[in-house]
Order: sequence, then structure tokens, then C-alpha cells
Amino acid sequence: MLETMLDYVRIALYTLLIVVGFFLFQAWQAEHPKAELPAVTPTSSPQAVPGTHFVPQTATATTQPAALLPPPATGQLVTVQTDVLAVSIDTHGGDIVEAKLLGYPESLHSKTPFTLLNNDPKSRYVAESGLLSPQGPDTADGQAVYTTSQTTYTLDPNQNELVVKLNWQNPQGLTVTKVFTFTRHSYEIKLAYDIDNKTTQPWTGNPYTQLLRTNTPPPTHGGFVNLATYFGAAVSTPQKAFQKLSFKDMAEKPFNQTAPDGWAAMIQHYFISAWIPPQNDVSTFYTNVTPNGLYTVGMTGPQLNVAPGQTLSHSAKLYIGPTIADLLEKTAPHLQLTIDYGWFWFISIIIFWMMQKIYDVVGNWGWSIVLVTIVIKLLFYKLSAKSYRSMSKLKKLQPRIEQLRERLGDDKQKLTQATLELYRQEKVNPMTGCLPILIQIPVFIALYWVLVESVQLRQAPFIFWIHDLSQQDPYYILPLLMGLSMFIQQRLNPPPPDPLQAKIMMLMPVIFTVLFANFPSGLMLYWFVNNTLSFMQQWFIMRSIEKEGNEHRRK
Repeated sequence: MLETMLDYVRIALYTLLIVVGFFLFQAWQAEHPKAELPAVTPTSSPQAVPGTHFVPQTATATTQPAALLPPPATGQLVTVQTDVLAVSIDTHGGDIVEAKLLGYPESLHSKTPFTLLNNDPKSRYVAESGLLSPQGPDTADGQAVYTTSQTTYTLDPNQNELVVKLNWQNPQGLTVTKVFTFTRHSYEIKLAYDIDNKTTQPWTGNPYTQLLRTNTPPPTHGGFVNLATYFGAAVSTPQKAFQKLSFKDMAEKPFNQTAPDGWAAMIQHYFISAWIPPQNDVSTFYTNVTPNGLYTVGMTGPQLNVAPGQTLSHSAKLYIGPTIADLLEKTAPHLQLTIDYGWFWFISIIIFWMMQKIYDVVGNWGWSIVLVTIVIKLLFYKLSAKSYRSMSKLKKLQPRIEQLRERLGDDKQKLTQATLELYRQEKVNPMTGCLPILIQIPVFIALYWVLVESVQLRQAPFIFWIHDLSQQDPYYILPLLMGLSMFIQQRLNPPPPDPLQAKIMMLMPVIFTVLFANFPSGLMLYWFVNNTLSFMQQWFIMRSIEKEGNEHRRK
């Protein structure tokens, strides 16, 4: 019978939502393991073990295959602090070996800033750069050891920029100054090489920039590869704006491509580091995995030539910070694509845009979710109203459908025809009852990824006991309210004629409550508000239909 089939469709849609929720739940559990790794705080420049630095192959640096450097000479750490970054630079190589994000606590209620880059052997993650040339400063045999006039730099309140200079010189008279420029309110670090060739021979070399890390997931990230947020490398070229290079990909086949512009990045949950070459530079992008499990993504720049008595400057940019779309777009084209909003990314972008605009006014992400939910309900108001009106009429037709069953007995063909005729006369379309569920599934998934991927919602409080909308409700109040609102909404719908189907539908609120109990509280807030608005709208429409019926009978 058509009505029975439609009930099965409704159950199938709810089952689909449960299955989607189950997989998202697995991803969520992987995203938030209970074990926390301790913060890494190096106090001096550690002696690296063999194989901790990869040298890309260039024509000017070496004619041999790409090599691993031997243990380097010991450098010293230069500490730099701005209003948003605390960075440590090793004078050996001039590499950034630690970066803390001062505006992002390590955990809720913690005063310790989140450490993104670190030089601990177990979780090493550093940003390296150099000039490869047989004449130095960096060669296939080792990196340069720079000197500096001071080891501590702090951005003063009246300063907008902070410049850190590292110096290197060979006996023949070649001088290289490696200049880092930090800017207030910015996660961009400008890198420049000033090359002064006072020798009698021309200098030829290639710049390189790379990110090197172990395959150690950060504390807030899990390993459910297909559904969890991405953890790995990525590059951007004119041929492909965003190309993921997972650790597995890098291990199986090294990446090598020459292209202008672009960028190379390492991505993890909420945060990113990325090297961006100068505009119009043609770079060779590459990946490498060392025997001891260090993964490198980077690029070598075009050959630089400095005649005797001449000078030359070359620059690049490094972004170390949160995955905020506006900041990433300003840093480099397509860098915002590193924010992975999942299957329904186009819906996620719209949802987050609305949430951001509302947040700018109300100043609370929880109320932003509530108001976005209201906006979504208003956008689909007419479609939902049509669906609820059809369901309400269908509920009123139940006694007449029961009469048809009693009169026609087991003749299913005649019963179906008579039921369809009744639906046609009363202008009822049972299929419209599935629309609210169909609409809810993509919005539910899109909002899930907004809550998971948007660093702005990390540790964002709402009211009362909800201190972090990206985490589960600690007292499970919102999941219970969501289940209750779902139960009330179901009571307004016509019950399935089959007793087994009716029992299944009655169990749905319980199943959903248990399944989604550990989901982000922001998602539960959305679903509770959405269900509440839905049953209020449905109740209002049912009352309207009753009034229309009473007025019709009076006439």
C-alpha cells in the first residue's frame, strides 16, 4: 500500500540520518581523544640526530641525489615575541623551530598558549629555509651557522614591525643577511635574503623553503582518515589550486612539480603553516620522507646569480597560525581551501558566513547558532509549511482510510487506488512529509563541519554550563532536550498503520539522543532549536486547518 511504503521511506530517511550520525560520531571520537600530549618547550638549540634535515637537489648545490645532512654544529635560540606569536629561531640554518600562538590557549581554561611548531624529536615540526650553493651559506654538506647581535626580540606597544637579522660571511667576502620581519596582529612572517658579493667570483645559488614534521597527530586530532579533518601536507599550483599530499602519499611516491606561484603547507586541525614564494617565481615543489620517518614538503626557487661587487635580495612569506578564511585569502590565493568543510562545503560556507555576520553583532557564537537556525527555518518556511499542512490533513484522513481498509479488506490494488483518489480529492501529497527530513540531513552535515573546522568556535562559550560549543555537553542536557523536542514533533505526525513501524518511530528520539549525546554542544543546540521551531510551526498549521474546517462546517 502507498501509505505503508511512504512510512518505510520516512523510516529509511531517519535510518540514513542515524548512519550519517554514526560515521560523524566516529570522526568526532577520533577528533577528540582523551589523551593529551605535553607541551614542548625547548630551552636551548638541541643537537640534531642524523637524518633530521633534508636537502633538496639543485643544480648549483650538488650534482648528486638529494641527501641527508650529517649532525649539524650547535646553534643558539633567538626568541621573538609579538602580540600574536612567540617564535624561536635556531641560528644554525636560521630555521624556525618553535612557534606558539598566544591568542589560542592549549586547552579550555588554560593559560598556556598552543604550540604549533616544536623541535622535540618525537613530534618535530619545523619551518626551514636556506640558500643552496657550493659557495654557501648552505651546501649539501651542512647548513650555515648565523650570528646575531641579540638573542631576544620583543615587539614594543609602539612598534608595528619587528625585524630580526641573522648574519653569515665566508672568508672570501660573501655576506648573507637573513632577515625575518614580524608585523603586529599578523601571523605572516616575511623572510628576505640580502646577498652581498664582495668576492672576485660570481655567486650562484637556489633558495629553498620547506616544512618538516613527524607523522605524529596533534593532541586534538585523530586518525579516522576518511571522515576526520585532514592531517598532512598540501600544495597549490596553477594546474591544481589545492592538492592534498597525505603522509601515505609522500611515503609511496615523492611529489615533484615545477610551477609558478603557489604554496606548500602542512595542515592539521584548526592550524596551518605554509611557505609562499614571491609572485611569479617558478618553483620546484617536492616532498620527501627520510628513513627515520620525517616528512618534508617544500619548494626550491629559481637560480639566483650575483656578480662580483653586486648585491641581490630575495624574499618569501611564511604563515604560521589559525585557519581563518579571511587571513588565509589575504596571505595567498587558494590558501583558504585548506579549511575542509566536507561533502556539503558550499552549504557550510553559507552557514558560517551567516554565523560570522550575526556574531559580529551579538558577540556570542551560541546565540549566533540559534539565530542562524531561525534564519534557515524562515528560508524554508513555505516549503515546511506545505509539508506540515499535508501531514496535518493526512492525519485528519486517518479515520476515512481505516474505513476504506475495512470496506475493501485484502484487495490491496483497490485499496491503493481508493486511497490515491482520496488524496487527490483532498489535495494531499504524502511525499511532502519527507521534505523536513531531507532538508535537515545536508544542513546537519554542513553545520557539523562548520563546528569541527572553524577555529573561531574552538573553546567558544554559550551560556550557563556550555563553555565550549565545539565540545560535547558535559551534563548531556542539550541532547536530552533535542530528544524530547523530536518526540513532541513526532506526536504531531500521523502514526504509521503498522504497529512495528509505529514502535520503531517511537524509538527514534531515544536512538538519536543516545547516538548524538557526545556530539558538539553547538550541533545539539542547532537541532534542539530547529525541532522546537518545527513543532511550533506544525502545531500552528494544525490549529489553522482546524479553524478552517470549523468555519467551513458553519457555512
